Amino acid sequence: METRILIVEDEAGLATTLKDRLHKEGYAVSVARDGNAGMDLATREPFDLLILDLMLPGQNGLAICEKVRQLGSNAPILMLTARRQTMDKVIGLQTGADDYLTKPFKMVELLARVNALLRRAGPGKIPAATRYQFGDLQIDTRSTEVTRGGRPVPMSAKEFHLLQYFVEHRGATLSRDELLREVWEYGGLPTTRTVDVHVAWLRQKIEKDPKSPQLILTIVGLGYKFVG
Repeated sequence: METRILIVEDEAGLATTLKDRLHKEGYAVSVARDGNAGMDLATREPFDLLILDLMLPGQNGLAICEKVRQLGSNAPILMLTARRQTMDKVIGLQTGADDYLTKPFKMVELLARVNALLRRAGPGKIPAATRYQFGDLQIDTRSTEVTRGGRPVPMSAKEFHLLQYFVEHRGATLSRDELLREVWEYGGLPTTRTVDVHVAWLRQKIEKDPKSPQLILTIVGLGYKFVG
């Protein structure tokens, strides 16, 4: 069954952008453009996650959040707020919101928040995508094939597993310890230097300019982040 997401957002451009990107990620997405329509959908149909703008025509995001929780729904709720609405963020969390994101935000950050909330909600909530495209880079996790500009990119099994983990957690900052634990499973007692070496190899293969990477970024003091 598809994972269903409801977006309640009155900014037409943002609502369309969010819907299109989440649809590409494999989610079934519904959109309401005002608080009244959002309240109707949120209380009438089952959703796996709600993205609610705080300030809406009609009923605001806080009212929708509170009503959904009163009806017994445990679906994760992500609130979108303006920078100045600090107190409303606090109230939103108190009325049942699980997380909030301040406008303006980058799409990769929203996707990271959505994926994190759905992971917490339980298995099967995140669609199992098998094909990804980032510019001229294509990755098929089912066939374990990587191409760039239509040409095959040869990779070792470990390089591919590392790339797959990056892609499936894009937008999130991943520590070297996490990568060692999840990709290497500490087999053979690898060190954090092992991660750095494999990242360097990956950059040589997938980045247009490995010295100025645009896909696998170094987050100083923390680890790495894949953005696309």
